[in-house]
Amino acid sequence: MDQSFLIMLSNLLHLQNQLDPTTSILSDSSTSTTTATPSSLLTSTSAAPLLFFTIASVLSYISTTRKPSSSPSPPPSPSTTSQYSVAAFRALSTERIWAMEAPLRDAQWRSLYGLSYPVFTTVVDKLKPYIAQSNLSLPSDYAVAMVLSRLSLGLSAKTVAKRYSLEPYLVSKITNMVTRLLSTKLYPEFIKIPAGRRRLQETTASFAEITSLPNICGAIDNTHIRLHSLPSNIPNPNIYTNSHGFRSIQLQVVADHKKIFWDVCVKAPGAFDDATHFRDSLLYNRLISGDIVWEKVVNVKGHPVRPYIVGDWCYPLLSFLLTPFSWNRTGNPAQNSFDEGLMKGRKVVEEAIGLLKGRWRILQDMNVGLNHAPQTIVACCVLHNLCQIAREPEPEVWKEPEESGGAARVLESENYYYNFGESLRQVLADDLYQRLSSR
Repeated sequence: MDQSFLIMLSNLLHLQNQLDPTTSILSDSSTSTTTATPSSLLTSTSAAPLLFFTIASVLSYISTTRKPSSSPSPPPSPSTTSQYSVAAFRALSTERIWAMEAPLRDAQWRSLYGLSYPVFTTVVDKLKPYIAQSNLSLPSDYAVAMVLSRLSLGLSAKTVAKRYSLEPYLVSKITNMVTRLLSTKLYPEFIKIPAGRRRLQETTASFAEITSLPNICGAIDNTHIRLHSLPSNIPNPNIYTNSHGFRSIQLQVVADHKKIFWDVCVKAPGAFDDATHFRDSLLYNRLISGDIVWEKVVNVKGHPVRPYIVGDWCYPLLSFLLTPFSWNRTGNPAQNSFDEGLMKGRKVVEEAIGLLKGRWRILQDMNVGLNHAPQTIVACCVLHNLCQIAREPEPEVWKEPEESGGAARVLESENYYYNFGESLRQVLADDLYQRLSSR
């Protein structure tokens, strides 16, 4: 019997003494007189004991059936509530998460949200001020977690809505907001051209180890992002059908030796070729106009060589973009040696794209509205860079379809850059072959 029940019984006894003085006489021998009238005595001696007995019986039943309340009940755990509810997320992501062993904690977080808990908190901390301005009814970290689960698992808005007990329109709204913030506010911080001397030196030196070619600062490639569906009122849907036969929009990236993207462009529908997409990019226009000029210069056989990027035969040969002599190694020994080294450099960007699609599976089947697809793709690129910088474990690489298409033609306006690039490529090929032959 707990303390509160004893207090209630004591109060009942006091009430009984007030209603029935005869009970008081029986319980206190010092009391010898009573002022009760016959009528009041009749009332107290008949009703009060019955009232006391009834109330005491009810309280006794309650005390024997209720659970002890000596210690506060623990908060519901994710195992007893939906693991995607706000309460469950709070229980896991506050005290409990840091009490877990780091490998177990981060493995669990990656399976749900695509990245480890420390990287997740970094994303939340950077986005929280902007999310707060939107007056969102959900906590910032919960909203980010929901969007990351959609991006990493490739879930539709309806599936996420059902899992998180939200309306699909709200899931779409939050997805659009978070991906927009990632692709605009975090893009300048995590996707940067290697312009600084230290980073440029590290990048070119690392590519030289991979390819045996000097002054490579990046590798460029294009990939198709499959569209789950298109709006029914779109004017010309055929421009989204690519050479592989499915509808897509194109993503162009330039990656460094760490498989970190330093340029991202999403502008072309699937039917466009890689060269057209490249020429429509901001990067191309900045390189053509001389807005980007890398100051690091090396001398190869008396020829000044500035940093350049490498691509496959789908891109035009230019002074700042070198491509293979042939697609099937049909050149002379020097040219074939150059092509082999160049393709080793290109493999870096192929692996980066494979990791991107392996981490963020929504890119394997883009199930957001066409208007929001570009920002979603760029947001995934930002998250990919965060993971690479933090040295997150690399997932299974997504396998791309085989490349198809012929060599890119050179525009008349590009003749100067083509001639310079052709001369540069031959110099590098001769130098490489001479170095390999002398070993």
